[in-house]
Amino acid sequence: MSYLGAKIGDEVKKEKKSPVKPGSVMEIATKNVITIPPTSTIMSAMKTMIKYSFRRLPITDPGTKRLEGIITGMDIVNFLGGGEKHKIVEGRYNNNLLAAVNEEVKEIMEKDVVAIDFTSSWEDALEVLLERGVGGAPIIDREDTVIGIITERDIMKFLAERREYDGVVEDYMTRGVITAEPNTKIEEAMKTMVSKKIRRLPVVKDGLLVGILTSTTIVHYFAGEVFKELVTGNAKEALERPISAILSNKKILKYTEPLVVSPRTSLRDVVNLMLEKNQAAALVVSSGNLEGIITERDLMKFLCEAKC
Repeated sequence: MSYLGAKIGDEVKKEKKSPVKPGSVMEIATKNVITIPPTSTIMSAMKTMIKYSFRRLPITDPGTKRLEGIITGMDIVNFLGGGEKHKIVEGRYNNNLLAAVNEEVKEIMEKDVVAIDFTSSWEDALEVLLERGVGGAPIIDREDTVIGIITERDIMKFLAERREYDGVVEDYMTRGVITAEPNTKIEEAMKTMVSKKIRRLPVVKDGLLVGILTSTTIVHYFAGEVFKELVTGNAKEALERPISAILSNKKILKYTEPLVVSPRTSLRDVVNLMLEKNQAAALVVSSGNLEGIITERDLMKFLCEAKC
């Protein structure tokens, strides 16, 4: 596991015990952390993510709560058909997805976890999230026990309350966004997300935005709908369907409707909209055409430049 001590990448020195200082990461972290044991099934992990609207779950020893790993929505996408972890479905379960989701979560969890020491400052936490390219990290005490979790959303809320913004979206958005079409197969879309390391994939038709596919959408779709519909259990039944099957599903419609802003929208308005709508990104659209995307991470970078 990777830890954050006095400096990023340093190993936590456990012989020293410092009290939690005012202004530390614990002041903005979520303290009542939902964790699951490594023997939980992949299906139960998916259902837990859905129940609590989480994109990541720390994996801990059921007795000591010591950190053993983490699983994210993208790990699930990888397993369902997007990457190397799908080989478990193909090889061990002969493509029977209904059986494969009962595999223990430890088989697909990330073991090299970026964890943050509980005495660290929120500035250090922000720095490590940006440098390591992760959207959240468990917070551990001297015994490696999970006592909190810090995410991009937590830091964005904290910073949003403490400074004035200036600037507009078009100056900070990502251009040249990777997209898919409604008739793109679900498997192809997931492979794109995993290979390009992107959590969201806008869907366009004839150059116009029609929806968005995210790791959260995929988890909801498979856990809530697909397993009820599969006849043989074969993964190909679900993976060869078009993205439009997800976008048109009324039970998960709220997860497929993107937050849309214009290029001249102020950063302050974007932050407020993302927090209000509980969205991690906004698509930038002009005259119906997708111009770019701005995410929590983009806003964190902007805020960090002004604050850190």
